[in-house]
Amino acid sequence: MPDAPDTEDLPDDDRRLRVLLVVVLAVTTVGQGIDLWFDGPESWLSGHALYEMALLAFLLGTNVVLWRGWWRSRRRLMQAQHLLAAQVAERDAWRASAESALAGLGRAIDERFAAWDFTPAERDVALLMLKGQSHKQIAFATERSERTVRQHAVSVYQKSRLNGRAEFAAFFLEGLMLPADQRGAATASS
Repeated sequence: MPDAPDTEDLPDDDRRLRVLLVVVLAVTTVGQGIDLWFDGPESWLSGHALYEMALLAFLLGTNVVLWRGWWRSRRRLMQAQHLLAAQVAERDAWRASAESALAGLGRAIDERFAAWDFTPAERDVALLMLKGQSHKQIAFATERSERTVRQHAVSVYQKSRLNGRAEFAAFFLEGLMLPADQRGAATASS
């Protein structure tokens, strides 16, 4: 038979429920047994005695079924909690890894913007263009006119010596989506 759930892992409410379940099951079973004994039938094959023995057997069977059901439910709950904890740990590790990679990419982009001598306004526009925003969206986000945003974009392309948004994005993102061992294969097939 599998191990019973650890009682140390049980919250106080769960321990009380477990104790209550044990007490109720024990009292009903023992009470039925005592009732049968006190009735003291002359023949154990009488209808009354057979009924009470059947009732006692039913109580014992029900107790076993209820106890096993509770135990299985508790075990499944504990397994689900352990699985959830493992998934939370995996998620947190992935987030930490991604944050580190994104921070490194952010520093590299900022260094490149500095090397191209972008003004603060050009940096804002260039970063939002890398994020895929339209000139209209950038104008709204930066509280500038769309015409001013377009002028900054032209200046970004001139300073970077890149011909438009696609080349600008490709400069930073080419090969970014594939792991290092697959980048060569992707470039060779291009």
